[in-house]
Amino acid sequence: MSDKEDYYSVLGVDKKASDDEIKKAYRKLAMKYHPDRNKEDKNAEAKFKTVNEAYEILSDKQKRAAYDMHGHAGVDPSAAAQARAHAEANFSDIFGDIFGDMFGGGGAAGMGGGRRSRVQRGADLRYNLELSLEEAIRGTTVSVKINTLVGCKACKGSGAKDGAKPVSCSTCGGHGQVRMQQGFFSIQQTCPTCSGSGQIIKDSCTACRGQGRIPEPKTLSIKIPPGVDNGDRIRLTGEGEAGPHGGEPGDLYVQTHIKPHHIFTREAANLYCEVPVSYATVTLGGEIEVPTLDGRVKLKIPAETQTGKLFRLRGKGVKTLHGGGPGDCMCRVIVETPVNLTAAQKELLKQFEDGIAGAEDKHNPQAKSWFKNVKAFFEEMKF
Repeated sequence: MSDKEDYYSVLGVDKKASDDEIKKAYRKLAMKYHPDRNKEDKNAEAKFKTVNEAYEILSDKQKRAAYDMHGHAGVDPSAAAQARAHAEANFSDIFGDIFGDMFGGGGAAGMGGGRRSRVQRGADLRYNLELSLEEAIRGTTVSVKINTLVGCKACKGSGAKDGAKPVSCSTCGGHGQVRMQQGFFSIQQTCPTCSGSGQIIKDSCTACRGQGRIPEPKTLSIKIPPGVDNGDRIRLTGEGEAGPHGGEPGDLYVQTHIKPHHIFTREAANLYCEVPVSYATVTLGGEIEVPTLDGRVKLKIPAETQTGKLFRLRGKGVKTLHGGGPGDCMCRVIVETPVNLTAAQKELLKQFEDGIAGAEDKHNPQAKSWFKNVKAFFEEMKF
């Protein structure tokens, strides 16, 4: 994983911050660390460059989307330069041969291009990892078993039997590509005999059948950082499939899936839970215990609280992977209707109902307003 600091942390904003919030945070930090204001502070200049770099990515919708999906690798300029180099190599492969034939040059090398590596890279792998909410919030270390291709130990990845050596492919002359002449144009294609490796193994390794790799299960210990969310991806460099004939291995991408929790529902940095409260408590007021990540917390319920009311416990939520302070724990009060009442209890409730009859405006203002709106609706629709 990249050693660079998370861009959202650099600007001090949440991953779901709006464009205006990102711009506001950038302006504040740019003013704070501007070299003209900190002429003798070299650290401020470095910080200013980092802030600019973060804003350049997060202010661009396409770059921000790539960063959210792949992290620093998705917006790494060196990766982009490498992609351009590959594109230029492909371009010179085609046109370098044309001009090489016409002027006696050396193909791609004659145009200043380098020959691409003929050793293929191994495939990337993906592993779906299920975590409990507690594991995702606090972080954990898990052991996973994956089926993959590893380098053959018998031939050390070469694909040749011990003591034997690969020979140059006679079809392409060891170049890994063959040239097809179509009129004036000369086009290069991957050699069908050696599959682009440029070499032929006549005496193949019996363990891997000349592939240089064999299927083998592998157990990995993966450290999950605190604050991961559903759908986050963790990249493990070099833990994918081994490349054929000694090629570098691919990467393993671990995608997290958070299992449903029996109490909490998570939304970004906030936790939500529904708290059943008795009819008497919401009417008269009282104090109840609610769960949080830090243990039990006392929550005061004001008198005459209505069902569905949301209470916020600040700082009792989740500290996300992308920085910033912890979110909040939101407790929604749900009034629980009494069940299994005795005859005496039912009689008391009936007496209570009779006692407030005729005073709906005072005791049941929401019901009064609702029935008034229903009546107006019926009159408008002429039912």
